[in-house]
Amino acid sequence: MTPSAFAPPPGPPRRVLCIGAAVLDTLFRVRSLPTGQGKILPYEMLQVAEGMASSAAFAVARLGGHASLWGAVGDDATGERILSDLGDSGIDTSGMTVVQGARSAVSTILIDDEGERLIVPFYDDRLHNTVRLVTEQEMSAFDAVLVDVRWPKLALQALIEAGKAGKPAILDGDVAGEGVIEVLAPAASHIVFSQPAAERLAGTADLIETVGLLKRKFEHAFISVTAGETGSLWFDDASGDIRHLAAPKVRAIDTLAAGDIFHGAFALAIAEGLPIEETMRLSSMAAALKCQVFGGRIGAPSRAEACDALRNWNVRVSKASDVEFNR
Repeated sequence: MTPSAFAPPPGPPRRVLCIGAAVLDTLFRVRSLPTGQGKILPYEMLQVAEGMASSAAFAVARLGGHASLWGAVGDDATGERILSDLGDSGIDTSGMTVVQGARSAVSTILIDDEGERLIVPFYDDRLHNTVRLVTEQEMSAFDAVLVDVRWPKLALQALIEAGKAGKPAILDGDVAGEGVIEVLAPAASHIVFSQPAAERLAGTADLIETVGLLKRKFEHAFISVTAGETGSLWFDDASGDIRHLAAPKVRAIDTLAAGDIFHGAFALAIAEGLPIEETMRLSSMAAALKCQVFGGRIGAPSRAEACDALRNWNVRVSKASDVEFNR
């Protein structure tokens, strides 16, 4: 498959709206994650504004799309830092909400030399108490809408109105509070689950069974599950088969935001009208390339970098039932 298959279409950049988390992360790089109490000394540190929707929006911008972000910050210095950081990264933050009297979201994250992490987040419930009215006309201005699970009330309105406008309504199906996925999923046209969230909903750790169960539960939507090093699986609506794409082999330095970069690349590819196999390949490669860079979302590749890496990646899509991990 040639890199030109992944090139953006002619015309202006496709517009993707991302809705959800905006957080100021403090990242500490350590040799190994702690196993008990005591003091651990990091050898590298970075602060960056990110979060599921924010990192996805950054991926959209890096890959050549026009990214807009709707999220909430407090009226504090942290909120100003988040807005400035994301705006400087090429994301349209004009739709962000500043909540008077609320504290902006923050998290502390330890990342070890294997790329694994320990996350301690803080979210002020007041950030998401008020929900703006979303209209079909607003959603018509975008080529795709991607929501995470952090602001369910706003996400649900956006998914519903995007559907009315005939736009892809994409749900980042990550681990969420009780009943959140069940409320949002019926309004989504595409759902990309993380493996933990998928297993929790399906009640099984068998990936093929999980995808099948989720498709039967949400039969109206495209269903996919991302499984880290194992790759990604999806239900092929045309054939009725469950497909598998192995993950690109990379040395993971930092897996933080890899799933978010996958979702952002997926949303942009869907907005651009890429076939589903090319969509999954581009998304998988973008996430893999991100894992080679310390710093959360800042490792998201450009379109040229992703296409260059795809040039030599000839792994074929298989029936999931033929893959070794299912035996």
